[in-house]
Amino acid sequence: MHRSRIVPLVVATALFMENTDSTVIATALPTIADSLGEDPIALKLALTAYLVSLAIFIPISGWMADRYGARTVFRAALGVFMAGSIACAVSNGLAGFVAARFLQGLGGAMMVPVGRLVILRSVPKSELVTALAYLTIPALIGPILGPPLGGLITTWFDWRWIFLINIPIGIAGIVLASLFFEDVREPERPPLDLVGFAMLGPGLASLMLGLASTGRHLLPAWLSWTCLGTGALLLALYVRHARGVAHPVLRLDLMRHPTFRIAVIGGSLFRIGTGAIPFLLPLMLQVGFGLDPLRSGLITFAAAAGAMFVKTIGPRILRRYGFRPVMVANAVLAALFLAVNGLYTADTPHGLMIAVLFLGGCLRSVQFTCVNAIAYADLETREMSAGTSLASVAQQISLSLGVTLGALALEGAAEWHGRGAIEAADFGPAFLAVALISAASVFAFRQLTLDAGAEVSGKMVATLKPSAAPEGN
Repeated sequence: MHRSRIVPLVVATALFMENTDSTVIATALPTIADSLGEDPIALKLALTAYLVSLAIFIPISGWMADRYGARTVFRAALGVFMAGSIACAVSNGLAGFVAARFLQGLGGAMMVPVGRLVILRSVPKSELVTALAYLTIPALIGPILGPPLGGLITTWFDWRWIFLINIPIGIAGIVLASLFFEDVREPERPPLDLVGFAMLGPGLASLMLGLASTGRHLLPAWLSWTCLGTGALLLALYVRHARGVAHPVLRLDLMRHPTFRIAVIGGSLFRIGTGAIPFLLPLMLQVGFGLDPLRSGLITFAAAAGAMFVKTIGPRILRRYGFRPVMVANAVLAALFLAVNGLYTADTPHGLMIAVLFLGGCLRSVQFTCVNAIAYADLETREMSAGTSLASVAQQISLSLGVTLGALALEGAAEWHGRGAIEAADFGPAFLAVALISAASVFAFRQLTLDAGAEVSGKMVATLKPSAAPEGN
């Protein structure tokens, strides 16, 4: 097979492993919690640790590849991800499991952007579109296969195999990368902002640990507040630092572009709601309704299937209506479908659940397509790389906040009902709370002008040449 095809396949295989792993664990959380002797809600730390690790290390992944070589960093990333997977499989306590997930996130943070960089620098431009198309495979298929696969392994085998199946895939990736990847690197690169990274990384980690440890008192109250205060202080210091250096690790000045700022703020609010779904939904089906992990996974996969189904429709909707009308209306509809999840009972037909989740997945996919496109509509070419880093960090933090706030809402509902343990009735208020946060993104999206991103969406063509897009097409 030609190098221009095998290189994208190797990268896609690694990304498939990461995407599948992230969705598999969500289905297995109640079983893992029982095995570790923990409250299922405590496992929110395992989800947030991975996402925060991605947010911390993604900004420096490009610099690492330029400094040490893309092939070297990609192979090291696979090795770190496998080490984290083995550590997850042998964990016997919450602290060790959370630390192992953080290690996995470090590997994942290097795999994603460095793998894409290998393709961009190794494949001829004439074959670039086809090569990049391979990268959509793990993003679409991984989340669909993840929940049923996680349910199958957890129900019929042992949850630890969820992580051990990554090992042969990772080894194959390292061997193939050694054979087919070029160790491309940039001879000239800006210096790494070590001072900024020393503020940003610990700041994000401390802040999210403080938020995630509240509620069920996973840490002493004084320690949670100390983490919150330390994280907020370090992030404030980073904001000040970033204004005074030429090459900050994360360029906050890009927020001066209205479309980018709105996409980051509105997209983050929207993702907070959707980020809670992989945490709340399996818990409701398994802890609240008593389903086994396999049946739970066979229901929850519908949301990812909806997202895949609508991928080709999103661009056509944008061309017809433009960004602002679609994003405002769709945010409300998606939030409504999110809230509806809280109306399920143990007697709700599974077919109805699947239908609602499928349609909700369609709506969320359209919104993500819009957010991802409008974010780069007005950025200059030389700002694209920095913009991608900032948007990626915001995305991971908002997903982490979704898990954290969803868990807090669930705990709050249980306490309101005077119970120590969560029950089915507690999930309705939790889904409503995160849905309201998602709906709040409307206030950001309404700030877009009617012609915002017209060149990207194709709406400009339809406006200037009505005959090119006749009514009803």
